[in-house]
Amino acid sequence: MFDIIPDIHGHADKLDGLLETLGWTRSPAGWRNDEPGREIVFLGDFIDRGPENRRVVSTVRSLVESGKARAVLGNHELNAVHFHTEDRGPAGGYLRPHSEKNLRQHGSFLAELPVGTAETRAVIDWFKTLPLYIETPEFRAVHACWNEGVITHLMAATQTGVLSEEQWIRAAYPGDTVFEWAEITTKGPEVVLPDGYRFFDKDGTERRHVRVKWWQDGPTTWPEIAMSVPDPAALPTSPVPQKVCELSYPATAKPVFFGHYWLTGNPVLQAPNALCLDYSAGKEGPLLAYRWHSGQLSMERIIGISCCARGQQ
Repeated sequence: MFDIIPDIHGHADKLDGLLETLGWTRSPAGWRNDEPGREIVFLGDFIDRGPENRRVVSTVRSLVESGKARAVLGNHELNAVHFHTEDRGPAGGYLRPHSEKNLRQHGSFLAELPVGTAETRAVIDWFKTLPLYIETPEFRAVHACWNEGVITHLMAATQTGVLSEEQWIRAAYPGDTVFEWAEITTKGPEVVLPDGYRFFDKDGTERRHVRVKWWQDGPTTWPEIAMSVPDPAALPTSPVPQKVCELSYPATAKPVFFGHYWLTGNPVLQAPNALCLDYSAGKEGPLLAYRWHSGQLSMERIIGISCCARGQQ
């Protein structure tokens, strides 16, 4: 049995409440569950936004290192590794610039774990041990996107899904293949609209790239594949290019779980074999979980979903 838990974003109380709801108990030796074969799968994004990054990382890390859980890398952990890694090239600085925007996005982590301390370095080193994907005989788990071609390349290049030291550096440079693999897997694919088309997001920012609903099998039009577009009428009515169609997740593939997308409302399946569990726990939303039972063949209905703060179900 697997308890699959998405983006926590520094909200330790939500994580504690969810673990208790799922039947895990806390002892002096840490969280435990007495059911044989019970395991947690964490979908990444443990840090940033919330007030207790240190405690979330400690909980997740102890569960992973004690063999009670597995975890994949989220884009916030990817960004953190690059933010805290010096650039050894001629430009100097850090692999992720310490710009005003990046400092703001990473602020709650830095308030607890400043750059350069021994504790921070230990956390960053642990992030670097996390794989970009998990595959079991029955299902798959990834932070943002399971793309068959990208995962095939990662399997060949890493064997375990964990980046090497060299690959971590390459993942910071746009244009490198490792950068593209890490971007798609932890942030999801985006594609540029045809010439002349644009839209404005909810913040009023002009955009020419759209985030792709990669979990759909066989989409053919821009409104079908695009998400987070306030006015679909701003999108072209022409068919999407074949290379965009090829981003879709096959209907015959194993069930896949992911987070990342800050959904709201009542949880729904994105496809018969795809489920996003991120319902904005990093803000005011609940922290959800899906309980996968061994031998289950599909996600025909959403079962075992529990939510948010201590005492709520």
